[in-house]
Amino acid sequence: MKRLVSYVILILAVCGLLGFSANRLTASDNSGGGSKELNLYNWGDYIDPALITKFEKQTGYHVNVETFDSNEAMYTKIKQGGTNYDLTVPSDYMIEKMRAAHLLVPLNKAKLHGMHNFDSRLMNLEFDPHNKYSIPYFWGTLGIVYNDQDVKPGAIQHWNDLWSSKYKNNIMLVDSARDVLGFALVSNGASMNTTNLKTLVAAKNKLDRLTPNVKAIVADEIKMYMAENESAIAVDWSGEASEMMANNRHLHYVVPSEGSNLWFDNLVIPKTAKHYKAIYAFLNFMMKPANAAQNAKYVGYATPNKAAQQLLPASVRNDKQFYPDAKTMAHLQIYKNLSPEMVGEYNDLYLEFKMHHK
Repeated sequence: MKRLVSYVILILAVCGLLGFSANRLTASDNSGGGSKELNLYNWGDYIDPALITKFEKQTGYHVNVETFDSNEAMYTKIKQGGTNYDLTVPSDYMIEKMRAAHLLVPLNKAKLHGMHNFDSRLMNLEFDPHNKYSIPYFWGTLGIVYNDQDVKPGAIQHWNDLWSSKYKNNIMLVDSARDVLGFALVSNGASMNTTNLKTLVAAKNKLDRLTPNVKAIVADEIKMYMAENESAIAVDWSGEASEMMANNRHLHYVVPSEGSNLWFDNLVIPKTAKHYKAIYAFLNFMMKPANAAQNAKYVGYATPNKAAQQLLPASVRNDKQFYPDAKTMAHLQIYKNLSPEMVGEYNDLYLEFKMHHK
């Protein structure tokens, strides 16, 4: 009986030691000291897989990638908790929203070794002053893609050109409330961030008059349709335009000089982060000019890394369609985080327009 009690005491002691070790390991994982993994929450197909492999081989960290299809979906999942994402990639206005909701961890600048590589024009912006929380990942514009087999070069330079009757049933729009209402607002000389309901309704009414020209309102399929000459014109983002153009030599991209959207996607550390050593290793790896250039070639969007830009082919880095000049940049607008009520107004008016199109 005494031996049995002794065995029980021994077993309990061993369990206690195991429990203590497990707690130590968890604490170590949470501080980033013990775990050899990184959990990246990213947009789909938004990083060169070869870079992931290269990073894993160089550092010994294993990268788990999970994807989202909208800023709002990403925001909701992180806010709800129960996840362990170490890095995610929100757009500009969403950073502002995540900051307000206390969902982001400030960057430790002492651990970052490539911040000097970035274009100063793309840093310290209103959505994240002094880049306290974010590192630029990619940036771009909203513009017009046209096929020179159907549209004479130079015929489309401004948003108002889209309303011409000669483009009847020949325009595709990317399915995005802020972007579609946004270009209509700019065409009326208004801000893409307006909170004036009368101004917003006027833009929606103008969109209704565009309906005869709108062939379809679609998402990712727009790239395939344009590459296959299914439509003469599309309104889409610069990176998507780049992919279309790579698959069809007759396609061209224009950013209207009167203004458009200037957007940024950015690497941030969400409050769910645990593996801090891996996080900073990855951020420094991605800021290296050679790696940033490789990623830009794969994804097709403009890199904010000025040193990386110099490593791109001259035909790319000097292309004003994707790296606009200062004059065009001065008229571009970054989306602001609007109140839930105003977001609802944008969405409701956009849905009305889509129903009117059908």
